[in-house]
Amino acid sequence: MDETRFFGLPLSTAPGHVMTPRAASEQLVTVAADRVGNASARVADVGTGSGAIAVALALAAPHAEVWATDVSAAAVLLARANAHRLGLGDRVHVLRGDLVMPVPGELDLIVANLPYLSDDERVCHPDLADEPDGAVFAAGDGLGPYRRLLAMAEQKLRPDGAVVIQLHRRAIVAERDAVSTLRATLPAVA
Repeated sequence: MDETRFFGLPLSTAPGHVMTPRAASEQLVTVAADRVGNASARVADVGTGSGAIAVALALAAPHAEVWATDVSAAAVLLARANAHRLGLGDRVHVLRGDLVMPVPGELDLIVANLPYLSDDERVCHPDLADEPDGAVFAAGDGLGPYRRLLAMAEQKLRPDGAVVIQLHRRAIVAERDAVSTLRATLPAVA
């Protein structure tokens, strides 16, 4: 286990098992927290890894209930440990499963920093060589995980809900009624 800081918070990390949180993802938290504000909200952090985004968002949006999901058992254990360490175990619920599938009920916001680089781009990113492949790279053009998430989001979001995703260090927001357009235009957006 290693330690890092994300959004000013001390977090445990597990290099090689989950992606090490990066400062570029702090923008994702800021955009999501601004969206939620002080309102009560149900938020999902999909592909949570260490739980960095989930816990930072829970602290920045004090009335949000955050559901964090990941397919990796190691990530789920680490995210739970980080949530408990920061006293957020009652508002950050970490579940193992695919995208938003394990989250009960409708959501106000879905936040995600999923893999979006193609396997072919691996040689262009030696800085990511120590990160778990599944956290960074995906088959085909790399955008399959986002396409799947956006398809699910249309069914999971409340009518006034939205998604906030990270692509190439940018936070992109889509209201529920624009999610299908974002899914269709992902190659151009990326």
